[in-house]
Amino acid sequence: MTLNARLNAVTNRIIARSAQARARYLTQMMEARSEGPKRTHLSCGNQAHAYAPMEFDKKALVTGRGANVGIITAYNDMLSAHHPFASFPSDIKNALRSVGATAQVAAGVPAMCDGVTQGQDGMELSLFSRDAIAMSAAIGLSHNVFDCAVFLGVCDKIVPGLVIAAARFGHLPAVFLPAGPMPSGLSNDEKAQVRKDFAEGKCDRDALMVAEMASYHGPGTCTFYGTANTNQMLMEFMGLHLPGSSFVAPNTPLRAALTMEGAKIVANLSDLGNSYLPVSDILDEKAYVNGIVGLMATGGSTNLLIHLIAMARASGVLLDWVDFQDIADVVPLLTRIYPNGLADVNHFHAAGGLALVLRELLNAGLLHDDTQTIVGRGLAHYTKEPKLVDGTLIWEEGAPVSLNKKIIATLEAPFQETGGLSALSGNLGHGVMKTSAVAPERRVITAPCRVFHDQISVVAAFRAGEFTRDVVVVVRYQGPKANGMPELHGLTPCLMALQDRGIRVALVSDGRMSGASGKIPAAIHLSPEAIDDGPIAYLQDGDIVTLDAVAGIISVEPGVLNREITHPDLTDCFGVGREMFGIFRERAGAARDGASVFEF
Repeated sequence: MTLNARLNAVTNRIIARSAQARARYLTQMMEARSEGPKRTHLSCGNQAHAYAPMEFDKKALVTGRGANVGIITAYNDMLSAHHPFASFPSDIKNALRSVGATAQVAAGVPAMCDGVTQGQDGMELSLFSRDAIAMSAAIGLSHNVFDCAVFLGVCDKIVPGLVIAAARFGHLPAVFLPAGPMPSGLSNDEKAQVRKDFAEGKCDRDALMVAEMASYHGPGTCTFYGTANTNQMLMEFMGLHLPGSSFVAPNTPLRAALTMEGAKIVANLSDLGNSYLPVSDILDEKAYVNGIVGLMATGGSTNLLIHLIAMARASGVLLDWVDFQDIADVVPLLTRIYPNGLADVNHFHAAGGLALVLRELLNAGLLHDDTQTIVGRGLAHYTKEPKLVDGTLIWEEGAPVSLNKKIIATLEAPFQETGGLSALSGNLGHGVMKTSAVAPERRVITAPCRVFHDQISVVAAFRAGEFTRDVVVVVRYQGPKANGMPELHGLTPCLMALQDRGIRVALVSDGRMSGASGKIPAAIHLSPEAIDDGPIAYLQDGDIVTLDAVAGIISVEPGVLNREITHPDLTDCFGVGREMFGIFRERAGAARDGASVFEF
């Protein structure tokens, strides 16, 4: 199928914009590879230190004839999605020994749970944890005893941080191994209703706790289509996962087989294998375009509008929100997964899953079908599904048609004609809105604003009954430089309750919303942020704000911007280690540039 002309034009624009940065990056990667496998150049003392604890693998490590795989793991017992990783290192080592290779855990990286820190001070470390993860992984790989790497991570900031690290060690082959989603529990829609009832005082904390525990109830990724599961989609669309591996349940024979196969593949891709393929050859401009297409077609998390830009820059690729908007204009929304529908990711997987969505997009010329992946050139590999037949892992063609058209649509009859995200600009700056779950009649609003400096004050105003008419709720000083850009997901129940009462409501913020948010029109990631004298800092209660996701406009009456600005005191930033991240806040870039502390 011929590539869509608009998609081709966007790709060419990205290639031209990135030419110098990409050339510099590729030169760096070639220089890093030039000496061959690094551990052969280490002194005997260096190597002896590295191999000392490896009881079963010392001989193989000393000879250096087989690949030594560095394992970067984000395992901890607090993230349900990462709990299954506990057994992965031993499984990987056993699989590699069977093919004459070895593996060592190179680093454990921090992995915080946004579900635990929502509405808490710790959320102010969440976004910066991405760059800390990249730095932690780099420390592990810096020992130069690894010929390739596997990355074990699933959730919000963790996969983007690991991708940044993989890109900076782009001369090494890399495979990302997921853990899979937890079984379906209490439906996401029922959980959301209980949260809203609690916000309105219609149920007590005991009832809320029962609902939450019934929803989040076992090992595996949370089942809604938030940032964690959007990450998993991206890794398939960008060729870093094994085909069809994202949503296979944890602690099953198929999941174990996929883990061991991924380890063997990365060893073969090393300089000591038969098919050297550095990750820098995978993470190119076309791969990132494919990732954006997947984001739009599935109505994924708005967090990826920050993370993809940061990931791409680590690869010498320069993305802009305009690219996202232009791709959204030609890529239809093909899935309905909560919060964009009632289904969870297990239902989505059963209905045909990513293999079916990929096939639909490939057939329509809406993906680059010639990108390099860990299993060979071409995304056609990813229209297949893994299966265990008599204990042997094989791939068969996935479902040719949707097995549930309420969850996966066709190109001929999509859920909406354009992708699930909209870029916004105007005299209030630049922002984004997730539109896939917002009813069409709610995507345009003009109303007086109420201005707040934190989400706690919004909840207090809601409980005091202060919202009685149409309103644009403005929550500012939530950008990366101000306080680390926490998610404002705790506002969702209150704002939904207002909307259900017939009040037209929207959110405008220089902060983030959760990947699980969506039914409330929310202009987020506003750049420049308030602390940088962004236009949002000029707003006062009663100013008339227009939010138009159809035309891509966010604006206020022009005279507002002639005022003096008085910034609040943000220097009191103590507790849960926030004071240690002051250097991150000082160096953080704008959200539209990836909100990163790195300059690549």
